Amino acid sequence: MSLLFAGDAMQHLPQVYSAKTENGYNYDACFHLIKDNIASADIACVNFETVLGGKPYTGYPTFSSPDEFASALKNAGFDIFFLANNHAMDGGQKGLERTINVLDSLQIKHTGTFKSPHERTFRYPLMLIKNGIRIALLNYTYKTNGIPVKKPSMVNFADTFLIKKDLEIARLYKPDIIIANMHWGEEYLTYPTTEQRKMAQFLINNGVRIVVGHHPHVVQPVSVYQKENEPANVVYYSLGNFISNQQHPHADGGMMAEIVIHKTSDEAPVEIQSHTYSFIWVRKYRDEEKTNYVLIPTTFSPKAITPPVSKEEKETMEKFVEHAEKTVRKTVP
Repeated sequence: MSLLFAGDAMQHLPQVYSAKTENGYNYDACFHLIKDNIASADIACVNFETVLGGKPYTGYPTFSSPDEFASALKNAGFDIFFLANNHAMDGGQKGLERTINVLDSLQIKHTGTFKSPHERTFRYPLMLIKNGIRIALLNYTYKTNGIPVKKPSMVNFADTFLIKKDLEIARLYKPDIIIANMHWGEEYLTYPTTEQRKMAQFLINNGVRIVVGHHPHVVQPVSVYQKENEPANVVYYSLGNFISNQQHPHADGGMMAEIVIHKTSDEAPVEIQSHTYSFIWVRKYRDEEKTNYVLIPTTFSPKAITPPVSKEEKETMEKFVEHAEKTVRKTVP
């Protein structure tokens, strides 16, 4: 089974303005160059770092994005949306509930936030069965930017007691592999904090095989834990941004984690066959009407892109890739 994880899918107001059409909003142009990459994965996941709170649409610091943004991500090939992040409560209880309702209406699987304890009991952990492999997906955030979570709504917070209990429940479903998606760390830091490293070790010690991180908005290192010369655990500390309008250094792109797992028989344990990554860069260019946002795989030939990539854009993208590659390869003790 091939798995793909993408970083922070954000919607700042300039992006919303860019997607506006006479009949609503259209984001398909943002993803057309990477659609094949995403759709080729058996399961593709993204950190949905906004809410679908309805009009009026808003950007930072409290997001509310058009429903069409979620539709475009689904059309691009994403199967799973992770919702436990620090912006989960940007629209309050109404925004949380509307986000869940819209995703359900679009038949998009999601996890991390819930309308009630009953719903959480029924839908968490998110269990997937694909190609004969059973996966348990967990999702937690470190905070919700000080916005309280009002009952009966629930947001998964990264509390070790809660996570340990959830892992016990997950094991009752007899998953072949447990994967945790964590919203953690410090924004714009390219190296994981002590808290991230401690949490990663806690998760591994308690049976999580793959950890995927979000929130710093920049790429962080990838750590691989070996057992008998085979990868037993993999931690992607931060995938950086997937799409956004952020202007901070090194936040103009991110990476996609690409993992292949397999098992040789029903009784055999799952093995991590490969754990790679690829970089994407957010191209922002202006035409006569507006600023356009297009995700470019950094392996894509600039000559094949319309309108042509300028020399300055090419140099900026190459600078991002050079820094990201060095960052990813840093050793984390």
